[in-house]
Amino acid sequence: MSQKTIITAALTGVLTTRAQSPAIPYTPAEIAEEARRSVDAGASIVHIHARQPDGRPAFDVETYAQIDAKVRQRCPDVIINYSTGAIGIDRETRIHHIRALQPDMAALNMGSMNYAIYSRKHKRFYHDHVFANPFTDIQFFLEAMNEAGTRPEMECFDSGHINNAQPLIDLGILRPPYQFSLIMGVLGGIPASTKNLVQQVDRLPANAHWQVIGIGQKQWKLAAAAVSMSGNVRVGLEDNLYLPNGELAQSNGELVAKAARLVSLVGGEVASVAKAREILKLDIVS
Repeated sequence: MSQKTIITAALTGVLTTRAQSPAIPYTPAEIAEEARRSVDAGASIVHIHARQPDGRPAFDVETYAQIDAKVRQRCPDVIINYSTGAIGIDRETRIHHIRALQPDMAALNMGSMNYAIYSRKHKRFYHDHVFANPFTDIQFFLEAMNEAGTRPEMECFDSGHINNAQPLIDLGILRPPYQFSLIMGVLGGIPASTKNLVQQVDRLPANAHWQVIGIGQKQWKLAAAAVSMSGNVRVGLEDNLYLPNGELAQSNGELVAKAARLVSLVGGEVASVAKAREILKLDIVS
């Protein structure tokens, strides 16, 4: 296992509230503090959704700019990855903070899907939406990221989403090295299992970096599998609120620390921010 493991911390998400976890950050200062805790624990990348002070999603450039400044104050060299995902928001609003701030990376959702949470206990669906990402929108977002000098992080919720990269490669607008996130365990997408992860990785094109994003407690088993396959991992309160022993995490940093420990136990080594930039061929922050 020669290549070091890159850990991403997904700090906020868009759905989880403080009623579910008091540790969820809302304000730019709170998000920046969670970024600092995560980097101190071993994360090289922070993935961020903006929030309003009451916890609702924020999409305005000003809020993202405040987050950007405060994260950079605390973690000058960290790789910043901003979300572009949204439901019921026009595509220019989904990308305008990328145009303005030109972050290192940004999420590029690679296909449409049913997106829901189902409760077996209550026998009902929650957050039942169609997450629409037609090719015209994917191309629009990708071209905007190219103009901003931002690396697209292709978020793939199912096998077909991986293959959706092929026409973009053929058009010459998606260029290597490719950055894939294999998201597993969302209802409407591929179920979370090591067997499915192996199949997903086998579908990736050459010259691709990848990380696994496991939703819920299965995150930890998938993370161990990914490290053993020379992949990278994402943890954080966006994806999973609980430590491996089932206790509620007190911060994103606590989740990252457990992921770093897992990497060590599997025989790997966590990449520093500088090493992650080198591996991913991202510009070095001076």
